[in-house]
Amino acid sequence: METNTQDELKAHLMATSEEFRTLASQHAHFHKQLEELENKHHLTEEEQMEEVRLKKQKLRLKDQMNEILARYRAQHVA
Repeated sequence: METNTQDELKAHLMATSEEFRTLASQHAHFHKQLEELENKHHLTEEEQMEEVRLKKQKLRLKDQMNEILARYRAQHVA
């Protein structure tokens, strides 16, 4: 049930928040880049460093999106 609420809230923010949409778009872009790296059988040292960088950036974006979700909940539940 909470997953539905979480998914509904994300959908609402995607429709109404430019900031959330931008973060989600960047997150998806980094996810795609990571998938491309992970599909390789062997990564060069440079590619390994890029993989770490992408994972950190993706996590930072997810944290920012979660902050927006928490802020929205706090404003609309109180």
